[in-house]
Amino acid sequence: MDLDERKVKILQAVIRNYLETGEPVGSRTISKYTDLNLSSATIRNEMADLEEMGYIIQPHTSAGRIPSDKGYRLYVDTMMEDRVREVDEKMEMVLEKADKVEKVLKQAAKLLAANTQYAAMISSPTYHRNKLKFIQLSRVDDEHILAVIVVEGNIIKNRIIDVDEPLSEDTMLKLNILLNTNLCGMSMQDINLGVITLLKEKAGIHSQLVAGVVDAVADAIRADEDLEIYTSGTNNILRYPELSDKQKASEIINFFEDKKPLSDLVRNTLEANEESNGIQIYIGSETPIQSMSDCSVVTATYRLDEGVEGTIGIVGPKRMDYDHVVGAMKSLMDQLGTIYKRE
Repeated sequence: MDLDERKVKILQAVIRNYLETGEPVGSRTISKYTDLNLSSATIRNEMADLEEMGYIIQPHTSAGRIPSDKGYRLYVDTMMEDRVREVDEKMEMVLEKADKVEKVLKQAAKLLAANTQYAAMISSPTYHRNKLKFIQLSRVDDEHILAVIVVEGNIIKNRIIDVDEPLSEDTMLKLNILLNTNLCGMSMQDINLGVITLLKEKAGIHSQLVAGVVDAVADAIRADEDLEIYTSGTNNILRYPELSDKQKASEIINFFEDKKPLSDLVRNTLEANEESNGIQIYIGSETPIQSMSDCSVVTATYRLDEGVEGTIGIVGPKRMDYDHVVGAMKSLMDQLGTIYKRE
């Protein structure tokens, strides 16, 4: 059964009305809401078809209809106007006056939550897909060496590596030359098994030491332990009846208080948007976070410079105002880029 123009308009009316009221929508409401000039009986027949197709559902007998996840998905993909809304004057003023990116992010999280009336999160910028710039191995004592690892963005990481026997200055020099010649300019994706095997062969009796240095490089490039995530507006969730019962609200609040699922969401967003400035919209069961299955989660990657990226996220009910959320996020992404270049 095709979704013709009339069904599309009725589905659009159901979704928009439900977004505004949070109440099931009946045929009489739709007859007043659209410009189709159809009778309630005709609209009921069309809504029955939409329900059979899985775009709307009837939560209770004799009740109106509400959008299904499939209906929301169609709305997001084909009905939502891609318009960019400027953030209000207060947000712009605060962002312009902020001296540091960290202060900007904290303020932006609060203002984004206030602007949308949903829960908001913003991660600090990381150097995604970093490339190695330099490695320096130095002796600490007979049993340890220090690996100083510099990656793009001038992030410096120090790692202590155990050695089985003392290493001469000549050996240290040769290892430094070997590692810098073969690894500098590479991302972690480039340092594959073949590269590591070749390095270990060239290192000879020091192959295990080289393997330890490569592990240290991987840790430095990922650098997830430095990730800061700023959240705001968690209590906004309680505004929506479908999310305000004790268990659901508790799961959502726990999600915002636990760094690991937030970090996982940041990584998923950076990977999903790796080649674009796209905004990801997860509706209900589509979300990668199990505790968010009753919500919609909207994420985006903001870019401050080449390789310098972070994540913006909004969590709210499935009936969230997607147009407004996307507009606010796009505006914020532009603001952050402007501020970073001005710093």
